[in-house]
Amino acid sequence: MQVPYVYEHETRIASPRDVVWDALQCYVEGTLTGTNGSALTSLLGTHPPAGFGVARSEPPDRLSLTGRHRFARYELAFELADARGGATQLRAQTYAAFPGPHGRVYRALVIGTRAHVVATTRVLRAVRRLSVDPAR
Repeated sequence: MQVPYVYEHETRIASPRDVVWDALQCYVEGTLTGTNGSALTSLLGTHPPAGFGVARSEPPDRLSLTGRHRFARYELAFELADARGGATQLRAQTYAAFPGPHGRVYRALVIGTRAHVVATTRVLRAVRRLSVDPAR
């Protein structure tokens, strides 16, 4: 999917890359792709119904999720890299297109208010928690 770059966030996780990859997979399957959606995804008309589907998986380096709905086409790409001391750098890159006047309004609501930054940060923190304490 070719959509414009929006922004990226990253975090350092004090676990090896294979552990972080497993935690990312667990989170993605349980939260982002593993459900049939919610009231919000139904309202938006997301495809796939959960909001995201796996578009590309290159363990343990990259995982790309894509989706679309009435107001946007989007991709959330995760990149993992080794960091000093056996840690992992996890980067989340957001790409999205917001066509038409309704798309511009939606972009203002989601990107302009930084709501998507909060959501992306929450994903990174959840993966970090799962990486450090997989029992959670």
